[in-house]
Formats: sequence, C-alpha cells, structure tokens
Amino acid sequence: MPPALQNPFVLWFVLTAALAAAAYFGVRRELRVRATLYGAFILACVVAMWPPKERIHLGLDLKGGIHLVMQVVTDDALNAITGDQVQAARDQANRKGIVFSSIQLADPTSFAVEGVEPARVKDMRDLLKDFFRQGWEIREPGEGRFLVRMTDAFGRQMREQTVREVMRTLERRVNQLGVAEPIIAMHGEKGDQILIQLPGVSDVEAAKKVLQTTAQLHLKLVEDQASSREALLGKSGGQVPEHKEVVQGQGDTPGQPVFYLVDRESVITGRDLKNARVSVDENNQPAVSFSLNTGGAAKFKQATGANVGRQLAIVLDNSVESAPVIRSQISDEGQISGRFSTEEADILAKVLRAGALPATLKPLQELTVGPSLGKDSVRAGVTASIAGMAFLAIFMLVYYRLSGVNAVVALVANVVILLGAMAYSGATLTLPGIAGVILTIGVGVDTNVLVFERIREELRNGKTVRAAVQNGFERVWITILDTHATALIAAAFLFQFGTGPIKGFAVTLVMGLIANVFASYFVSKFLFEWILGKGQGPTQQFSI
Repeated sequence: MPPALQNPFVLWFVLTAALAAAAYFGVRRELRVRATLYGAFILACVVAMWPPKERIHLGLDLKGGIHLVMQVVTDDALNAITGDQVQAARDQANRKGIVFSSIQLADPTSFAVEGVEPARVKDMRDLLKDFFRQGWEIREPGEGRFLVRMTDAFGRQMREQTVREVMRTLERRVNQLGVAEPIIAMHGEKGDQILIQLPGVSDVEAAKKVLQTTAQLHLKLVEDQASSREALLGKSGGQVPEHKEVVQGQGDTPGQPVFYLVDRESVITGRDLKNARVSVDENNQPAVSFSLNTGGAAKFKQATGANVGRQLAIVLDNSVESAPVIRSQISDEGQISGRFSTEEADILAKVLRAGALPATLKPLQELTVGPSLGKDSVRAGVTASIAGMAFLAIFMLVYYRLSGVNAVVALVANVVILLGAMAYSGATLTLPGIAGVILTIGVGVDTNVLVFERIREELRNGKTVRAAVQNGFERVWITILDTHATALIAAAFLFQFGTGPIKGFAVTLVMGLIANVFASYFVSKFLFEWILGKGQGPTQQFSI
C-alpha cells in the first residue's frame, strides 16, 4: 500500500471518491446521493476496524491477563490522618506549656488526651476547639480528659478520598507497566473495592507486586538498636519512650533480625520524592537512588546537617531496609540499599515513582487468564459467529429466495458497522461481547423477517411490487423502533448496574442494535429500490 494511503482518512477519502464515481455511472439519479452516503459510512467502518487484529481491542478473557478485585483498608489512611493530628495536638500543647500525661490514638477516627493539669483544662479545651474546627468533634469524658473524634461525614469523606487516591496511584503504576487498555474502576456496593483488569500481562507475579506494594517510605533518625526488642527497651523499663517507636529490620546474618528505636516523626516521607531509579550501591549491588522535591530537600538538608554521625533508618512499609550513618550534610539525593535483587529494585523504583498507596490493599478475588486460553476463546467466538451467520444466510436464501440476498448483505453491513464502531470508540471486545455480536446477528435477521413478511402480505393483497416494498418498509418502521427501543433500555440498565463482563455485553448490544436499524432498514430498502428500478412489474417476477 502506498504511504499516503496508510493514513486512514486519506484511504477513506479515496475509496469514497471511487464509490461516488461508481454510483454516478451505475445508479439511478435519485439514488446516487443515498448510495454515496450509505457507502461512505460503511467504508468508514471498514477503514476504522481494519486490520481487526490491531484495531479491535480484546478484553482480559480474550487476550489473557490479570483480573483482581482488591479491598482498600481505609482504616490505614484514617490511622495516618489521626496520627498526624495527635502529633499536631502534642506540639501545640507543648508550645503553650500545657502539662498532660499522654496524647495517643484511641482508634482510627479519634485520639484521647489524658491527665491535663486542672489549672490548664480550659486552655487545652480552647486549643483543641481552635485547632480542630472542621470535621472533628471534641468531648470531655472526665476531668482533665478529652476525646477528639472525626465526625461521621468527615470520616466518610476521608474514606472516599482514600479510595480515589488509591485508584490514581494504581493508574500511575499500571502506566509504569505499559499495559494497554487497563481497567481500574470502583467495584461493589460499599465503595471500598477496586476492580483491576490488565489484559495481555505476561509476568503476572511482577505485576501483582507492583500493584500491591504499599511503598510507604519514611526516613527516621535512629536512637538505638539491639538484637531483640527486650534488649532495646531495657534502658526505658520495657516501655517505648514517648515520641519513639520500635521498627524491625534484617541484620547482617540471614534470619537474624535487628530492632531499631527511631523517632516517631519522619525526617522525610515518600511524598517528598521527586524521582526514583535503579542504581548500584558502594558494593556494586542493586539499589534505588532517589531525588527530593524542593520542600523535601530543605527538610533533609536541615535534618542531616544537625545529626551528622547518627544513623538514619530507611523504613519501607514498616520494615527497616537499611540504617546508614550520616557522614555529612545531604541535600536532595539519597539511596536505598539492601538485599535487593535487580527485579526487586526495579519494582521498588516503579512504585516509588508512582507514589505510595495511602492504604493497604486486601485481595478479595484473583483470576489469571493465560494467552492460550484467550486465543481459544477468540477462535470459538469467531467460529460461533461465522456459523450463526452462515446458517441464517442459508435459511434466508431458502425461505425468501433471491430476497434473502438482500438480508445477507444487510447482515454483513450490520457486523461491519458494529466492529467499526467498537474500533473507533476504543471499546473493548470481551467474551460476553462476542455473545452480544451473535445476538445482534439474530436481531438483524428478525428485522428483515418483519419487513419481508409485510411485503408478502402486501403482495397477497394485490399491490404492485414497488408499492408492496414501499408499504412493507413504512408499516413496520414503528414496530422496528419499538422493539429496538425496549432492547436499548434493557441494555442501558445492564451497563449502568452490571459489572465488567456484563457491561461489555451491554456495550456490544447497544452498538449492534443501532447498527441493525441502519443496515436492516435503510440499507435493505435502498437495495430493493436499486434492483426494482422504476418499472412496476408483475408480482410473480419478484422473488420473495
């Protein structure tokens, strides 16, 4: 094919021009415009869907890949939000010199303030009311005690926001994988489930790791470390000191953990990252280097400059990957080193670039479709469609004789328009979608049967051939609209309330019904008018 014709629009224009020329010489004057318009539309559908292997997007069940239903554990995000408020309340109280025994998390949506000195209870109440105005309610269950809780509306808003953030993060991670035509959508009635479909993914395990890794990164200053939790907390009477926490990591000896006492407050987090990439450490082992945004670089520079000689724990998903010593002030670059394989370092870099998930994902359903099974489904679906068309074509030719040719042409046009519409709109063809194609074929023949039987009835009443054809199409037009409208309404409900496969069926059915009205009525009517010509002709000369 010449390079110019590889442009779909140019190819369509050339074919349409050739069709218009053929219509000018081969079709009567009153039919030329319709012949050109109808033909141009069908040619546009052919160009849009050709070649089918490249233009028709196959769904997961036909192409192979991963189908996952994940539940977002929104309590994780609420814990983080409330935890930030605990730290903010503690800092504000310390700044104002208010003495209290503890401020700690009570549950994911509330925190408790205990042991406020009697003389400063009013000051603490004013502080909390001033600082926690919107979305929080403050209660006093006892003298010197306060309970700060999210309102129900604010809690629902934060849960919904968490799910949306998870979806955006997953979309960025899927883009890192280079998956074509992924589906990431809300699922279920509670609003905390996400449907993920990745057609054509070959490395299933790697894709699952990228999707499910939370990748919550925190860099925290280390106070102390020991080989056991008991030894680590021995100096503090077995209790974790205030503003500190214990995080476990892997020691130099395989299977031997190390426990770190670190600051609860992070120096920087994954939100401060600008980029992450695979690199090698000083021992030529795989590592992940990262760069920080402006705000993160300023915080990192200040913290490392003030703590030269101390260890800095790199905490990834509540596990210490490494705890290097700060040798000098660091500005905007850092490195995460550990016992990574090249593949693990690549996955970590991808998820850090895409952003940390604000909450963990709990797998509820997992389905993996192999590419060979998908090809078998395509083969079976195409075979069923061709067999159905062949059977219906034979039936129409036998029962309606030469008029059956008209029905076969309309049937082929119906399928071409349907596939062209799917290719042009980018709709995904699934296994239920193939069922929709087959159903469309049946509905198309049903429309032709309605028209042909009406024409037969008009001929029995003594009408001329031309009048019988004209009346046959006109008097079934309302019936055709009624039947297709009711089917479209049912398909709309399927699309609105159905899940992925049901939606695929509904999309194909809607496009097929609209294509059928055009092909089985307008195209079929044009073909009859073209063949019959202007002559009236006796009834017996019309083969139907």
